Amino acid sequence: MNRVGLVLGGGGITGAAYEMAALMTIRLATGWEPNSADVVVGTSGGSFVTALVRSDALTLDSLVLPTDDRDAVAGRIRSHVFTRDPGVQVGQWVRHGIVPGIRNPGLTLFMGSPAPYHAEGLARWVVSHVGADRASKWPDKPTAVVSYDVMNRKRVVFGTSSAPEVGLADAVAASSAIPLLFRPYGIGGRIYVDGGVSSGTHADLVLGSERPLDLVLVLAPLAADVQRKRARFHEKVFDRAGQRSLTEEIRLIKDAWPNSDVVVLSPAPSVQNAMRPNPMDASRAVATFTRTLISMKRTLARPELWELLDHHLRKRVRARKVASV
Repeated sequence: MNRVGLVLGGGGITGAAYEMAALMTIRLATGWEPNSADVVVGTSGGSFVTALVRSDALTLDSLVLPTDDRDAVAGRIRSHVFTRDPGVQVGQWVRHGIVPGIRNPGLTLFMGSPAPYHAEGLARWVVSHVGADRASKWPDKPTAVVSYDVMNRKRVVFGTSSAPEVGLADAVAASSAIPLLFRPYGIGGRIYVDGGVSSGTHADLVLGSERPLDLVLVLAPLAADVQRKRARFHEKVFDRAGQRSLTEEIRLIKDAWPNSDVVVLSPAPSVQNAMRPNPMDASRAVATFTRTLISMKRTLARPELWELLDHHLRKRVRARKVASV
């Protein structure tokens, strides 16, 4: 039976909507269940989708309820995700952001900075979708959620022996705490920010699998290879940085597993028009979802892509059916 790894990159609210629609389309086309993946790696917005996948909660209702319109969806997302926090911990910012930022100028300066929202809302968003029990535990199947340890200046991979034991909700909150927008998320005396600080995908983490994978499927909302015509400067910066990190991660995978196939899916220009320029704009979630469904139909029709998915995913489904007989 073919072994499959699934990598869900960061991309904010609209990036999560893109990944949800893309996975649902692949499931409809191939019969493959994302939760059957041998390894799942999630970062930032992709960590939320990881929680849905590993909790068997990846359904249309996870975005749009039967009586919803676009405003209702946007309002529900905002009410959970954007939780105001009156506390401003300037001392934390000075200690873990400003001082290290003076020594090593760059993104470090913004670590631990005061922000208008608290990532606790992100944890509650997970609970509302997968339930309190699953949100407080870790999946039985191999799962990695990536965050960034502000104090130690390194990525932390929840779900591995090198990271603190946490539940899904806390891991997603830590992985999605975007600097300047969300205050760092505290767990066990450490503070964490968005895992996308060091990479938007962290696809190399699939190498932690006990055995080589036959297919690594990467969804990368912020690593588009073809950009929309009206792309703003910051979009181009994010895409270039995302592509650069992902290219190096794929090189590591191919060096270790030369026979593995790696498939990367990123949003087409038509989808980017819906999900950008602000990936945290909740009002764009439904439009991103619907445009992704339309775009994925064309994407899956590409012979070179469909042959790989048919070989690895549909073959896996057929093998499971035979085994169950």
